[in-house]
Amino acid sequence: MSTHTAPKHSSYTKHNDQKFRLSQFVPVLSWARAYKRADLTGDLLAGITVAVMLVPQGMGYAMLAGLPPEVGLYASILPLIIYGLLGTSRTLAVGPVALVSLLVATGVAPLAGGNTAVYIQLALTLAFMVALIQTVMGFLRVGFITNFLSRPVLSGFTSAAAILIGFSQLKHILGISVPSSEYFYETVGHTINQLGQTNLTTFGLGLGGVLILLYFKYVLGKQLQRANVPDNIALPLTKTGPLVIVFLGTVLVWGLGLYDTAVVNIVGDVPAGLPPLTIPSFNLASWQLLLPTALAISLVGYMESVSVAKSLASKRRQKIDPNQELVALGLANVGAAFSGGYPVTGGISRSVVNFTAGANSGLASIITAGLIALTVLFLTPIFYYLPQAVLAAIIIVAVAGMVDFKAFREVWHYSRKDGLAMLITFIAVLAVGVEPGILLGVLASLLILAWRISQPHVAIVGRVGETETYRNVLRHEVQTWPEVVAMRVDESLYFANANYLEELVMQLLAGEPEMKHFVFIGTAVNFIDASALETLEAIHHSLHTAGVTLHLAAIKGPVMDRLLKSGLIDAIGYENIHLCTHDAMQVLGCVARDQ
Repeated sequence: MSTHTAPKHSSYTKHNDQKFRLSQFVPVLSWARAYKRADLTGDLLAGITVAVMLVPQGMGYAMLAGLPPEVGLYASILPLIIYGLLGTSRTLAVGPVALVSLLVATGVAPLAGGNTAVYIQLALTLAFMVALIQTVMGFLRVGFITNFLSRPVLSGFTSAAAILIGFSQLKHILGISVPSSEYFYETVGHTINQLGQTNLTTFGLGLGGVLILLYFKYVLGKQLQRANVPDNIALPLTKTGPLVIVFLGTVLVWGLGLYDTAVVNIVGDVPAGLPPLTIPSFNLASWQLLLPTALAISLVGYMESVSVAKSLASKRRQKIDPNQELVALGLANVGAAFSGGYPVTGGISRSVVNFTAGANSGLASIITAGLIALTVLFLTPIFYYLPQAVLAAIIIVAVAGMVDFKAFREVWHYSRKDGLAMLITFIAVLAVGVEPGILLGVLASLLILAWRISQPHVAIVGRVGETETYRNVLRHEVQTWPEVVAMRVDESLYFANANYLEELVMQLLAGEPEMKHFVFIGTAVNFIDASALETLEAIHHSLHTAGVTLHLAAIKGPVMDRLLKSGLIDAIGYENIHLCTHDAMQVLGCVARDQ
């Protein structure tokens, strides 16, 4: 009997393991099996609410990227379906976003030479390159690379980018012509020079749109709350602002003939029908020119997505797989590249709306995609008279909240070095452009990190009262001994800080003439590289020459294993290796041994 039971059990376990592994790569297999009828209401409401937001946003962000408005709608269909099936976040809303649109504009515009067909082809190619980068990163499980974009750097970039985006849309609000420029100060100068040419009708439409959006964003919700309107009804209503101004703006321009009488710029023809099959370019020269932009979009887009996905998942005690998120976003961009779109990622505001509206699974994203598909099939003719000023108003209000000076004050107050990295990024993006600005911010952050590592915090410690606790002599009233100096280094030891450590020890040796024993405390040392090992050997030699004995205390196991292999422990002597600082002090006679 047992001979038959084992194979069955083994086969069953193997089958389950295969299903588990498959569901890791195709998360829909996980949530679809556990899907409940009660979840459908939330997914429907969330899908509809996000679609209402995404139709005007998608068109506006496409224009921000320098693309025809329908491209934003195309990028909101197949990519959303793919992410809904493969993403591990139940609430992340993928699609066109402002930051990525800005990066597309700055990366593609200089290469297209004003040719719309070339521009669209390069945008498709960029989406495919982003897809390759993110997918490969996901399969190689190297999502940690995004850690080089520190929070201060990302915050500085986001705030500066929001200002760039806002100024880029002023020409549509004012109805003036402003030449494109990669430098912010030039854009500001051109805008000021053209203020006298402002189209007052266009300005009125744009300003009215901004005011209505602000009302929906900040006032309507409070009014509905006071009226005791249920949240599941109030929330969708507060998110219909973009749709309302699209309707009002279109009706006013069409009904009053403002396109002809007041020369109001409109969207014009938006092709009807589902997006065509498109093929990105595989021209090597184009790929080389687009690579910096593709890398920036891949990293910034992923950071924006995974940060909001983690935040929303934690509120429901769910979890996401960061590497699978890279794969899902990468494949979503494959969908964008082959269905007439441009690079997409998870949007912060739409994801929060998706979450609050009750999204329970990737089905909400698929529902949104379905509604966008219906829009491009049947509703595009109504966008003909949509004024560009209205789309600009939607973008300006959407990005206004991204300018976060409060975060800068908080970061500066907490850490001047992090605040400096944030300020450098902010100024660099405005001064020299988006991609160089990000690069300068990352370099500044890495230089600050290198400086921190090279200047580790070091404390001379003493005994606190009659306890076994040893703390910094500069912070606590402690007992010390002239013949024994105990030093704690609060950093792993690398080539970057090895010389700094040696200089400190030599200064102690010169400044403590009574010192006979030097205790190195390694509670915070997780690693010692080859350069630091040589430095420790040099320190031991210098101390020994001066008649001072080197002791090691509280060295972690993995670090001790390496030191044993190096032969340093043999040179120091096993009797001078101690389990903890208190043990070293007992051995040296500074503290009475426990009875």
